[in-house]
Amino acid sequence: MSKPKVYITLPVAKEVEDYISEHCEIRKWEGKEPIPRDTLLQELTDIDGLMTTGRRITENLLNHAPNLKVVSNVSVGYNNFDLEAMKKRNVIGTNTPHVLNETVADLAFGLILASARRIAELDRFVKEGKWGPTMGDDPFMGMDVHHATLGIIGMGRIGEAIARRAKFGFHMDVLYYNRHQKPEAEKEIGVTYSDFEKLLKESDFVLLMTPLTPETHHLMGEKEFRLMKKTAIFINVSRGQTVDEQALIRALQNKEIHGAALDVFDQEPVEKDNPLLQMANVVTTPHIGSATQKTTDAMAMRAAKNLVAVLTGKDPIDPVQ
Repeated sequence: MSKPKVYITLPVAKEVEDYISEHCEIRKWEGKEPIPRDTLLQELTDIDGLMTTGRRITENLLNHAPNLKVVSNVSVGYNNFDLEAMKKRNVIGTNTPHVLNETVADLAFGLILASARRIAELDRFVKEGKWGPTMGDDPFMGMDVHHATLGIIGMGRIGEAIARRAKFGFHMDVLYYNRHQKPEAEKEIGVTYSDFEKLLKESDFVLLMTPLTPETHHLMGEKEFRLMKKTAIFINVSRGQTVDEQALIRALQNKEIHGAALDVFDQEPVEKDNPLLQMANVVTTPHIGSATQKTTDAMAMRAAKNLVAVLTGKDPIDPVQ
């Protein structure tokens, strides 16, 4: 009996490839640039399983893949899936939750510290030779993180990991807003449930951690930024489209908020003329929430196990529908 055929669009560790090879016949994209869509469509004509990250799974793509049974996303998010089209074709979608919780929490807290203490800005300041002997401390003033108030919008597992760092490491007051109250997290960590507007009004740092859904699209807009303290910093480690980016730009230009730290943008890669890139009070990173080798490899192995499970007649660990 022939093995199921799998196509992999991204580089993966040898142990991940070896695991899939035990059960499936593999073809993979070897290029350094992302696989062109036309090339992918040609490759999918006889494929049973696809392992990818962020690749849009549309009705058109499914039309080119009559044998496709599973798409395994190497990602927590799966807003690249057209779930209705996949359901009609009985194509299972999977993702890789939980593996990256602590790694993303590290980045989120790094952005909090970097923006509060102006680390990226002042790094450039020193390297450009602007640090003079008689300047004093005034040009370098930042904000305290310890004992400040952190507001987390979206208290999933990553939010809880961030809250632990804030509460136990920096003695912060932590407010959270979530679709459902989390009494266990309140008891274990000491966080406080808040309504949305109160969180925005009272937090020194507002951290957005919600998934992208129709309900969370542009969750943060003009009204929400105006509710924040003028001294507050906004941090986004969720998805770019959860924020009305033009409203954020105006809030920063009009000094309605103090600063921002962003790992995600409305368009990625971010446009070179985006005003956010010219603002000294905005810290930017290129969507690197899970980007450590250890976590990336663990996510790929989780995706491989989801893929193989479906193709060998078992239930996947992480179905998304």
